[in-house]
Amino acid sequence: MLKRLRIKFVLVIMFIVTALFTGIFGIGLHMTRTNLKRDSLQMMRAMAYMPSNSQQMRIPNNMPNSIPNNMQNNFRMPFFTVYISDEGNIKAEGAEYYGITDEETLTKIVRTAETSKQPDGVLSDYDLRYLRVETMRARVIVFADISSEKAMIHGLVRNALFAGFIGCSIFFVISLLLVKWVTKPVETTWNEQKQFIADASHELKTPLTVIITNAEMLNDQSYPDSDKAQCSRNILSTSQRMRGLVESLLELARLDQHRIKMQRERIQLSKIVNDSILPFEPMFYENGMTLNTEIEEHIAAEGEADKLRQVVTILLDNALKYSDPAKPVTVKLKRQASNAVLTVSGAGEPLSKEDCKKVFKRFYRADPSRNDHESYGLGLSIAESIIREHGGKIWAESTDGYNIFSVSLPI
Repeated sequence: MLKRLRIKFVLVIMFIVTALFTGIFGIGLHMTRTNLKRDSLQMMRAMAYMPSNSQQMRIPNNMPNSIPNNMQNNFRMPFFTVYISDEGNIKAEGAEYYGITDEETLTKIVRTAETSKQPDGVLSDYDLRYLRVETMRARVIVFADISSEKAMIHGLVRNALFAGFIGCSIFFVISLLLVKWVTKPVETTWNEQKQFIADASHELKTPLTVIITNAEMLNDQSYPDSDKAQCSRNILSTSQRMRGLVESLLELARLDQHRIKMQRERIQLSKIVNDSILPFEPMFYENGMTLNTEIEEHIAAEGEADKLRQVVTILLDNALKYSDPAKPVTVKLKRQASNAVLTVSGAGEPLSKEDCKKVFKRFYRADPSRNDHESYGLGLSIAESIIREHGGKIWAESTDGYNIFSVSLPI
């Protein structure tokens, strides 16, 4: 899938770059062709009103500028002028410089230009542009050689194609490097999803194996009734554990897809934390652990009380399972600027910086050997999703032998 995605990404980039280059070069080519034609027609119009060598033709007063005599030689090449009298006589000036000395060819060129409906155009067979002008004494047709113009256009097209090829090659290399960077988050998510599916399958496989094994023992007539009763209890407890795992997975899926709408309301965060601590006090006592609290009163926030209570429960349950019983666990809630910060700290196996980041991933356990088969490694992931939905943040840090989990919520 990632390979196809990268190929599509490169193809899209190259399509956009090719379209961009084509558009830029196309506009440049069109403007160059238009400017060359305009300049050529301006020069041809000036040539049309230039006095003939054999007869001085009057230049109309409406012409913006007359052409100086010292520039006439510059106009002879690659232009030549044909004068047509009222009787149809043809007189050409400058045609010999162009290489047209055959009267039949000249007549054919003039007739072709005269029969055209447009006053100007191109005779492709002769590489000539013509312009018909009606003066006071004669009809004038000015012809201009466009072979150099065509060569310039061809050169421009050739250079544009070469530049486009170089540019597309450079962008192709850049897109190959860029696609790896762009698809890296997708690849990370894809790998995490595959890992998540593998971990979930593993977590579900173990209880299913227990259930199947105990169910087979129940069907075996050779086992005594006392053993079968134990098998029934094993199936019940394992099924309950599996149901808890499935519910946690479904809750994570709903949180990821934002399908759980938070019922935001003003809540007393201090009271929620105190109420969440009460059920854990006897549990800490039974495990020979000390639970200290420092809860600042009257801290309010906006959110869903049940979800925030679930976060506090997850953090306390985590501290109960993984903290050193010989040292106290401390729960604090206080204001910090415009935020309420909840911390749960307990002594235990120090978490590395990498573990502090990965501990919120699904099914991640910093110490796999301490798997008690009661937790699923999903609690902190659920807590992170809930806090993110509330616009806060949650993080872990380890200092002086204490692992501290902190939650910051806007108040």
